[in-house]
Order: sequence, then structure tokens, then C-alpha cells
Amino acid sequence: MHQRKSERGFTLVEIMIVVAIIGLLAAIAIPNLLRSRINSNEGAIKYDLRTFSSANESYRAAVRPLSYADTILTLVTPPAAGVPAYLDTTWDVAVTPSKHGFALANAYAVPGGVPSSVYTLLMAPVSQQDATNTYCVDQSGTIFSTAGGVDPTAGATGCTGGAPILG
Repeated sequence: MHQRKSERGFTLVEIMIVVAIIGLLAAIAIPNLLRSRINSNEGAIKYDLRTFSSANESYRAAVRPLSYADTILTLVTPPAAGVPAYLDTTWDVAVTPSKHGFALANAYAVPGGVPSSVYTLLMAPVSQQDATNTYCVDQSGTIFSTAGGVDPTAGATGCTGGAPILG
């Protein structure tokens, strides 16, 4: 006679329970991971806006008559042979049109060649998966952020709208 061995394996119910648990964990973890990515991108942009503001102030201190740079390209281009640029090439909008999920959009108050006492840089999210707030920095060095659903805008006298970020 042939004796039958007991077969071992998982039942369909056991597999369904495991799949349900994995689905539940994913439903909890994925939104938190996406929010972490958004927070990281927005933190990086605030740092970059401070860097941009510092570079523009350094440029203004180095030129006569006192003037802010008329374009981002002015800050990316070395002022003389052997002298480093005020910003690295990741700021070159022709090469890198966005940083950390934000589109670079500068709106200077005056055309090139005219001494400028104003600059603005507006950073708007490329998609809502990358970031949710729009940021703007101007010659005051203050960074403005979306507040109450109102995005800051770049104008002839600096940033308007939104709320200033302290610190």
C-alpha cells in the first residue's frame, strides 16, 4: 500500500491575511514617506534661497555703483579669471530649470545694465508631489511662503503676499 505524506504549505486564507497586513502597513507608511519628501524639498529650497540672497549681497558689495545682479546667470558666471562665481552651476537656469522640485523664476525689477536696488527670486513647486508651498526672497533677505492659500509674488519692489518665514 502506498502511504500518503501530509502536504505542507500555506492556505489561501493565511496568504490573504498576510497580503491584508502588508496593504495596511503600506497605506500607513506611504503618505508619511511622501510628506517627508515634501518637507525635505521645502527645507532645501529655504536653504537655497538664503544662499541666493547671500550671493546677491556679496555681488552688490563687490560692484560699483552698488547694484544687485540683473540675472541669475550673472551670479553663476565667474566675474574674472581665477575668481569663483557667486553661485555654483546648479543655479544655471539654462542647464537646471528646477531645484528640489521647484521651478526657478527670477523677476528682477530693472533690465540688465541698469543699477538695481531690488531683486526677487520666486520658487514655485513643479508638482504637488514635490512640494506644496511657493517661496519668494527679495533684497530684504526675508523669505516669504504660501500662507492661507495665498502664494507670494515677485514684484517691482520685492516679494508681496504670503507670510514671512522667521529664522
